[in-house]
Amino acid sequence: MFKKMIDAIKVKDIRHRLGFVLLCLVIIRVGSQIPVPGVNSSYFRQWFEQNSNSAFNFFDAFTGGSFSSMSILALSITPYITSSIIIELLTIAIPALEEMQRDGEDGRKKMIAITRYLTVGLSLFESTAMAIGFGNQGLIPNMNFGKAFAVVVALTAGSCFLMWIGERINEKGVGNGISMVLLINILSRVPQDLTSLYEQFVKGKTIARGGLALLIVIAIIIAMIVMVVVLNGAERHIPVQYSRKTAGSRMIGGQTTHIPLKINTAGVIPIIFASSIMSFPGIIATFAGKHNAGGALGTFLSVLSESNWFDRTRPFLSIGVIIYIVLVVFFSYFYTSITFNPLEVADNMKKQGGFIPGIRPGKPTSEYLTKILNYVIFIGAIGLTIIGIIPFFFNGVFNASVSFGGTSIIIIVGVLLESVKQIESMMVVRNYKGFLGE
Repeated sequence: MFKKMIDAIKVKDIRHRLGFVLLCLVIIRVGSQIPVPGVNSSYFRQWFEQNSNSAFNFFDAFTGGSFSSMSILALSITPYITSSIIIELLTIAIPALEEMQRDGEDGRKKMIAITRYLTVGLSLFESTAMAIGFGNQGLIPNMNFGKAFAVVVALTAGSCFLMWIGERINEKGVGNGISMVLLINILSRVPQDLTSLYEQFVKGKTIARGGLALLIVIAIIIAMIVMVVVLNGAERHIPVQYSRKTAGSRMIGGQTTHIPLKINTAGVIPIIFASSIMSFPGIIATFAGKHNAGGALGTFLSVLSESNWFDRTRPFLSIGVIIYIVLVVFFSYFYTSITFNPLEVADNMKKQGGFIPGIRPGKPTSEYLTKILNYVIFIGAIGLTIIGIIPFFFNGVFNASVSFGGTSIIIIVGVLLESVKQIESMMVVRNYKGFLGE
């Protein structure tokens, strides 16, 4: 892999593209340090430390610390991600969107435009909610309409700017623009988390205990990365045979191929959905000033808070882990059912003269694909659950609180692997053009 990257850097076009991506990432990190007008960032940071919970920690990790410092990029790219997911879900409910999705390049451009407009709307809604919620708690000094308007405009513009940056990376970089924005935000927190782990488990300990703790931490991180790589790359290949046809005076077809079913068919989406749903009540309670509520509400919020799971002093709160597992498995099946339609795949195979050996075309093929897909999804969901729960376990048992949890590792590894594939494909195209030129 390293040799391929070195060879890619030697290519002028790819080197320029990588340089453009690096410049965009630097701009993002600089923008993360610019505070929102009218907000006392230091006061807000103190408020965040006093009221921090798993809900806000999850959001802050995805914004690269921009949320806790209340910068103009505090909303990050999350409104765009949410908009993309909403549009994708609506395609199964609105026939016009489904038809638009199938309408080639023109349809894709229309879907992108709709996603942009929805992103702006969500950014306005979220920034307004933050301005009102924080303003009512006195976190924005001398709150008035003018300051609220400035906060809303700054946060909305910041989110739209990141969306624009992501699209420019797609166009002039190496692709995966939105994922790159998310990647740099997550990576920006890794040094701080590693420092926190070092100070907690290694610093001040004897050489033997500190060295053992360091080896264990490294082994756990490497094991999780390996699990993510295996989970992302694992596939179940369904063999497909195409019958031979006569076209004029020659025979065509007859080749054998396969349908690749990824074990992790839904990617990181199930974990993001599950974490978001479980964090949402805590965010609402914080804005409403009920985050320290007692009684049934307080117990409910404590169960949903991942920071309380695996706490040996309060084992009852680990019930939230069961809810988390159920949500991850559910969204794994739900999201895959949207992105992969066995009936449509079976119909296309039948039209092209393809069939799975031993399975009749049509409905039997669709049922067979559904059966295999259910097994594959379950294995992927279990793998996602294990990766997602490991950080919560060490946080609860050993108080190893870090922001790069299972979700972050999956995103980091997935984006890096996909970027390497994009660069490799550029190298293949370049070599192919060179061959034609000769």
